[in-house]
Amino acid sequence: MARGKLRIHLGAAPGVGKTYAMLSEAHRRVGRGTDCVVGFVEHHGRPRTEVMLHGLEQVPRRELEYRGGVFPEMDLDAVLARRPEVALVDELAHTNVPGSRNAKRWQDVEELLAAGIDVVSTVNIQHLESLGDVVESITGVRQRETVPDEVVRRADQVELVDMTPEALRRRMAHGNIYQPDKVDAALSNYFRPGNLTALRELALLWVADRVDAHLTQYRSEHRVSAIWGSRERIVVGLTGGPEGRTLIRRGARLAEKGAGGEVLAVYIARSDGLTSASPKELALQRTLVEDLGGTFHHVVGDDIPAALLAFARGANATQIVLGSSRRKTWQYVFGPGVGATVARESGPDLDVHIVTHDEVAKGRGLPVARGARLGRSRRVWGWIAGVAGPPLLAALLNTVDLGLANDMLLFLALTVAAALLGGLLPALASAAVGSLLLNYFYTPPLHRWTIADPKNIVAIVIFVAVGVAVASVVDLAARRTHQAARLRAESEILAFLAGNVLRGETGLEDLLERVRETFGMESAALLERAGDVEPWTCAGRVGRGRPVERPDQADVDIPVGDHMALALTGRVLPAEDRRVLAAFAAQAAVVLDRRRLQEEADRARTLAEGNRIRTALLAAVSHDLRTPLAGIKAAVTSLRSEDVEWSEEDRAELLEGIEEGADRLDHLVGNLLDMSRLQTGTVTPLIREIDLDEVVPMALGGVPEGSAGLDVPETLPMVAVDPGLLERAVANLVENAVKYSPPGAPVLVAASALADRVEVRVVDRGPGVPDDAKERIFEPFQRHGDAPRGAGVGLGLAVARGFAEAMGGTLNAEDTPGGGLTMVLTLRAAGTRPELHPAAEPERQAS
Repeated sequence: MARGKLRIHLGAAPGVGKTYAMLSEAHRRVGRGTDCVVGFVEHHGRPRTEVMLHGLEQVPRRELEYRGGVFPEMDLDAVLARRPEVALVDELAHTNVPGSRNAKRWQDVEELLAAGIDVVSTVNIQHLESLGDVVESITGVRQRETVPDEVVRRADQVELVDMTPEALRRRMAHGNIYQPDKVDAALSNYFRPGNLTALRELALLWVADRVDAHLTQYRSEHRVSAIWGSRERIVVGLTGGPEGRTLIRRGARLAEKGAGGEVLAVYIARSDGLTSASPKELALQRTLVEDLGGTFHHVVGDDIPAALLAFARGANATQIVLGSSRRKTWQYVFGPGVGATVARESGPDLDVHIVTHDEVAKGRGLPVARGARLGRSRRVWGWIAGVAGPPLLAALLNTVDLGLANDMLLFLALTVAAALLGGLLPALASAAVGSLLLNYFYTPPLHRWTIADPKNIVAIVIFVAVGVAVASVVDLAARRTHQAARLRAESEILAFLAGNVLRGETGLEDLLERVRETFGMESAALLERAGDVEPWTCAGRVGRGRPVERPDQADVDIPVGDHMALALTGRVLPAEDRRVLAAFAAQAAVVLDRRRLQEEADRARTLAEGNRIRTALLAAVSHDLRTPLAGIKAAVTSLRSEDVEWSEEDRAELLEGIEEGADRLDHLVGNLLDMSRLQTGTVTPLIREIDLDEVVPMALGGVPEGSAGLDVPETLPMVAVDPGLLERAVANLVENAVKYSPPGAPVLVAASALADRVEVRVVDRGPGVPDDAKERIFEPFQRHGDAPRGAGVGLGLAVARGFAEAMGGTLNAEDTPGGGLTMVLTLRAAGTRPELHPAAEPERQAS
């Protein structure tokens, strides 16, 4: 069965017209005779969108019960049984209600496509999974419903539904997107012009990248080698020389002149891996091109001009930037150079820019890493083979007559052995001594330093040349092998260091210990001083070596800036080790700075929290506590007044006011005391096993009758809690929910079992809380939104969460399906392992 095709209408924000465009497409297809049905389309109460549903067949939805509510979802089985040619499925990133076959709607769509049904769907750019962090940084809202990017990329068609931010805000203001009571909040928050512009740019760039990928695929499938200049792509050819930074900046300036310009810096390395380019310079150039918004590429190729042109054509580049040759005049006898060759073979579709720089005609004097020396034992044996070996071989050959040719081959083998053991110099010594011995003992006239036959002269010269050539190759191979092993070790060390830096895992002492172990030192210390004349102090030290008070007392010291140094004791390190050591020293300084900044931030946070709490406490005392006191004072004064004769009803009303004010004071003072105990860590719950129906109903005594309903099944397992703390926590949650619930919508307190936990849910139908404020409402002295001063000091939820955590539970907020806020109090079931608050002591009673 052929797989169905997926068409997605992509938008930058809600309200741009994705669903409307999808329904318009459906009407066009139905008009052409296509069997098209509506699997699931949500019009969100928008009249124009709802009208577009008329005339389209709709598959009845499936209703699912979840947590006391009924929610409609797409009936996947019904759509599969109906088997239309095209199905409309709105909101691709939607999360299905628990109980559905699949967790996500895009998984439903995958089943429809697998069944051979074409699907038309919609999705907003903020719901792409890879853009979650970017969207959160722009809007401040974390998208909980996401769809994998690969699902959208696999779509056969992606159509951008675009609208300017100004037009979208006008639609919002006219009430075409949200209900009128939500328009002002939306325009001042998510639908701000800056947010919409940034989201629109994300959508346009994403679609542009997808179009570019399709173009690249088309060119590959149809073997199009000609360059299509759809946008400027500048390839900057690098050699690893110091002129590379000039070329990168020139390429970036060229890219800025065209819309959507792109810079691709490429370094062509030889396939044998032997290069004279400076790794440090290449690293600097990589950083520069990435800072300028370009990309760095490392390509292998022995024919540099051909490899560069192949890369440029493969990337669909329009321009190549090269530097003027650094070769001297006499070096042009070996060829025209890379720049001239690329310019000659680029063809009419590639522009080649030759850029002058300060290194022109100064020679290719790039830094070449020196080969590491061979081991001492190998050098000793190499010299023994090179100097003592030829006389011993000559003494052995004097006992037998093998002929001049065989004698020369044996001396050549000895020279190769000397090269293998000791490198170039022992091999040269072996070749020199061997040639003299061959001349004296085996070349006529014998026992004289002359050669009679010119042919023998040629043979000895060839012998020496072959010996030197073989020795050079062997020596170079040995040095490269040793150098590669060392560079590999350095790269592993630096990779470890970089990984720790990115994860932020390495402390100063851990880093110093790593330095000490890596280089086999006795001790490592980071020294610093405040000024040039100030004494040195030790910021961190590891190891058992002698204490170092100044950098000049250490065996090795690496300066870090003007007033900091890494000091090591134990032995003197070779110069080549200092490069890696310098990286460790720089990171040690960064770790030290980070630790101090963290300490300062913690101190500042503590001071700020204290100041905030003191300020809030003063505000509470000055207003929220004085208000009920003023009411009590006024009522008492009225009752004691002898000038007025109060009726029994009036007297009862004044006494009721006094009682309400006293209860309110008691509640506020109780929350203040509870918060004080939580912040000082003196809450010590007495945990015991009880039934929820023994405690939860008592928590509803402080709210008006009929304002809260209770659903606590008797079959629930017992919970391990402090009854007093649990009652206070639930009471605070219920009072908060009743405060924000609209008239006629009672709060529901429901409990259910979940594995080894028991959940108590306090559900209201109020205005709800945005995702970015769901954690903030649990902070002390927080009132969400425009809550009036008389609504309390903002401690109820903070106290409730503190009590929940003290009992080993959790308290979180989530949206109520259909609108509102649900507080979820999770408690530990009896018989499970306790996870008490650190200050908890079961022997003491807290409530």
